[in-house]
Amino acid sequence: QGFTPPTKDFNMYVQQAILPVFAMSITLIASVTRQTRSGMLEVMHQDYIRTARANGLSQNRVVLRHALRNALITVVTIIALQVRVVIGGSVIVEQVFNIPGIGTLMLTAITERDYMIVQSCVLIISMCTVGANLIADISYGLIDPKIRKTMG
Repeated sequence: QGFTPPTKDFNMYVQQAILPVFAMSITLIASVTRQTRSGMLEVMHQDYIRTARANGLSQNRVVLRHALRNALITVVTIIALQVRVVIGGSVIVEQVFNIPGIGTLMLTAITERDYMIVQSCVLIISMCTVGANLIADISYGLIDPKIRKTMG
């Protein structure tokens, strides 16, 4: 429990981060994996996948080059939407593992009725959410060139 800055003792920092990171990520990884699997199953039955296989491309190339690219669009959206879940869930994880963070700061500010700090925390969380959505929108064009052509 607790927090040790990485500049003070990096090994202790890593040891103290293992359980909080695991607690925050296990449900998110499960939902991303499930979404990736369902997207891949849907894409693998498309005509262009059969055409790529008929052209003699290897299974790895078909999956990585053609199928995964089209299945990643929904996965990127899910990941961007989970940013707010990570920030909201960090409040609980910070309390359980005694880590000073933005969630603990916001809870303290709410109990002390320090509205400027609450507004600042909400602004930072909102900017992180908007930034994640912006990165997701930009990555759509990198993942699928067809989207890049329709946007420009």
